[in-house]
Amino acid sequence: MTTPATDPRGTISRESPAAPPGLPRARGPLSESVLAVLTGAGPRLPPAGAVHASDPYGDDLHLLLYVLYELHYRGFDGVAERLEWDPALLGVRAAAEDVFLDALRRDSGPGGKDVAEAVDALQLEPVGDDGHSVSHHLQREGELWQLREYAAVRSLYHLKEADPHLWVVPRLRGRAKAAMVAVEFDEFGAGRAENIHAQLFADLMTDLGLDARYGRYLDAAPAQALATVNLMSLFGLHRRLRGALVGHFATVEITSSPGSRRLAEALRRAGAGPAAQRFYDEHVEADAVHEQVVRHEVIGGLLEDEPALAADIVLGIEATGHLEDLLGDHLLAAWREGRSALRTPLTRP
Repeated sequence: MTTPATDPRGTISRESPAAPPGLPRARGPLSESVLAVLTGAGPRLPPAGAVHASDPYGDDLHLLLYVLYELHYRGFDGVAERLEWDPALLGVRAAAEDVFLDALRRDSGPGGKDVAEAVDALQLEPVGDDGHSVSHHLQREGELWQLREYAAVRSLYHLKEADPHLWVVPRLRGRAKAAMVAVEFDEFGAGRAENIHAQLFADLMTDLGLDARYGRYLDAAPAQALATVNLMSLFGLHRRLRGALVGHFATVEITSSPGSRRLAEALRRAGAGPAAQRFYDEHVEADAVHEQVVRHEVIGGLLEDEPALAADIVLGIEATGHLEDLLGDHLLAAWREGRSALRTPLTRP
């Protein structure tokens, strides 16, 4: 068994894959105040009024949310673990969540309670590229530097890919719980650590000459990428949003297979190594099976038990699509102009 690297005091060193990441750089007054409090360098958090007046899709708000959510995952180097449940920090987070969730309810789609219609829409694969699809672009004309940027951006999501969805398991019962755990068992490698999907993505990053450490590209990622990760945490940490988390989970699983096929082809065309290709090849096969389980057992079982959650499931589906569109538009706008989509361009491998 491999043991973590330790320093002379017996604690996990920063070089170990198990080490928490360092804190990011602030992106505005809100995140600056929170980061200062986390390090003990600042005495006060931002007032609720300033949070409520912020851009619901902006860098400052989403870095604030990302940092406070990360306290529930691996935390940050040098930040006290007790701050995970600090009442003042939770109050700031709640204000930021209200801003984000209100915008999602307003902007994501028509809403409603017709879950079958919302799921059917996910299964309609476009005949061609509609101009907004990152996977179509990368399959057809993506260059290696764009694939590397895409992997760096997605690392914030894929290195914790299945973790937020586990929060819904204690809130389900019967068919929905059994099916959810069955799908998550595959996501976590079916008992084999080397096959955990987050590890497969780390292997992809290494093949592309990227740094596969958890959280490494947080400073480089645009607000649109942070929002996609914050959505999972928002839905996962609140029992009242359990239906929305199931809608998010369904969207990911149902739309994954065709997109993963295109991305695997893009990596082969660009000459990426076998580990890079394996991640998406694995998702083509696995998620094609998961799609039916999620639709009929997870969603079907939840609605059988709690039919009142239909509107929340639709919200989860629509909000996931909305944020993916915002991220895709940001990436494609930059790449079509021949420039980096990252806040800090990558160095060449």
